[in-house]
Amino acid sequence: MEALFIFIAKSSGLLILFYFAYFFLLRKETFFNSNRWFLLAGLITSVVLPFLVYTKIVWVAPSPTPVMNYAAGYIPHTYTTIPEQSIEINWDYVVLIIYGIGFLALIIKFAADFYSLNSVLKGKEVQQEQDFKFIDIEENIAPFSYFDYIVYNSSMFTASELESIIEHEKVHSDQHHTVDVIISRIFCVLFWFNPIIWLYKKAILQNLEFIADSEAAKKISDKKAYQYTLLKITTHENCVAITNHFYQSLIKKRIVMLNKTQSKKTNYWKYCTIIPALAAFVFLFQIEIIAQERKENQKVSQKTTSDDVYKIEKTTTDQELKVIAEKIKQNHDFDVAISNVKRNTNKELTAIKMNIKKGAQEVQTIQIDGDEPIKSFGLAVSTEDNGIKKIGVITDGDTNESTMLQDRIADVEEVNSTDIKNVAPPSPPAPPARIGNIVPPAPPAAPAFPGGSMPKLPTIDMSKMPKAPAPPANPRDKVAMANFEKDMAEFEKKMEAFEPTLSAYEKQVDEIMAKHEAVYGKDMEKYEIAMEKFSVEIEKYAKYIEETVGKDMKDYEKNMKEYEKDMKAYEKEMKKFEKESKKS
Repeated sequence: MEALFIFIAKSSGLLILFYFAYFFLLRKETFFNSNRWFLLAGLITSVVLPFLVYTKIVWVAPSPTPVMNYAAGYIPHTYTTIPEQSIEINWDYVVLIIYGIGFLALIIKFAADFYSLNSVLKGKEVQQEQDFKFIDIEENIAPFSYFDYIVYNSSMFTASELESIIEHEKVHSDQHHTVDVIISRIFCVLFWFNPIIWLYKKAILQNLEFIADSEAAKKISDKKAYQYTLLKITTHENCVAITNHFYQSLIKKRIVMLNKTQSKKTNYWKYCTIIPALAAFVFLFQIEIIAQERKENQKVSQKTTSDDVYKIEKTTTDQELKVIAEKIKQNHDFDVAISNVKRNTNKELTAIKMNIKKGAQEVQTIQIDGDEPIKSFGLAVSTEDNGIKKIGVITDGDTNESTMLQDRIADVEEVNSTDIKNVAPPSPPAPPARIGNIVPPAPPAAPAFPGGSMPKLPTIDMSKMPKAPAPPANPRDKVAMANFEKDMAEFEKKMEAFEPTLSAYEKQVDEIMAKHEAVYGKDMEKYEIAMEKFSVEIEKYAKYIEETVGKDMKDYEKNMKEYEKDMKAYEKEMKKFEKESKKS
């Protein structure tokens, strides 16, 4: 469940990243086809990139080995507390249910749109011409295209208007714009909760109209007549979903983009701005650093040259124990003092204490005490190439990876429960001790894109900025349309007066940004090194938390279950004791 939420969060973040790049840098450029592929690449990247994780292994020095509890027992208590039961709400499932409801509703809407489209196309006469299928309908629906189908109502338009419409829809059909529409709808279904995806879909549809308008205008001799047709189509509000329909509510933007001068090729650098943003995303979220302890036998300067394991089992005799102690002394100069040896009726070891010393220095103490036979263990001695010898305890499950201890004391104890009736009421088990004031390491700050002495915006008197003329309410009014055409020509001339000032400012910004990008690259290299160090520190911190708290909590929970079981037996004994006391 957590992995799903992380994927959704990463995908949503990438969608926001691409949309903002398009909105602030690219939407006013005339690179319509490039914008189309940029927006589609954003959708694909948002789904694929979260799955691409680079795993990096960082070797760290081994942490101090904790004290081993070889066979820690449990002492039962004479009273218990009944935990209060409370109803907990699993918010993960609540969020998943809400998401599922929205997902299901949009799937139903998607299916309904396909059904509506099929009802329009079903039973209609199809006229094949080259790669296109033309359908002339009687319904009052705006013209649209769906893959190679082009649908229109010829009775609503003149011959010249119909020619403009068909050229427009041919572009949609020939460039397979229906695929873009369906993909954007699918992403709206998947990420319906993210408001950016709806704006993203709107940007895709709007850019497709810019493409069709631009290509159609090249094939039509009368460009102004094409604009008149755009204005006329605005009166048709009935559209078929999941299609490329000729009607769009943003007619003014389409007319402005049709009359806008072509963007300079030097502005293609704006597409590259997404690359450092994606690189930062990968470095921050898609690199999984695994810290692994470098074992003693992995060090180049201190390689282990030999391993000796002296195994002790429940059937080991006193004579064999003596021989083991002598061998360790003879071969490795460790003094092993064996005491408190106890056996059961089957002559099996149930208790033993071993004090291990190196000269006058005590290295390790091993003590096992109980009524049950001991579990097999071994004393492992390793000699490194620098001459340092280490001794440690291994169990049967750890024969290949012994835990080496040097200059440390390991108390290994095994205690069996005694008769509950003779035990005074003990205190309940204490919860694990708190970690203290340990503070996790702080991550390094990501470098900000350098600012600096950016050129000041050119002073422009906004009151002198020309306003675009509004189209006439009646497109068939020739006088009004002539005036509108005249006003549009004046508007374009006035706008050209502001172009040199803005172009000069944009050139200055490009030069400064090129210098800043070089500085930013060096800062990012330093930041990557700092992130690697931070990852190592956080792994050490996590391991410390796991060793100090995780193990204690698991032991605590295990002991609590045994404690409750013993308390039930104790209560039965107490009831029996009370009955016997009354009788006596």
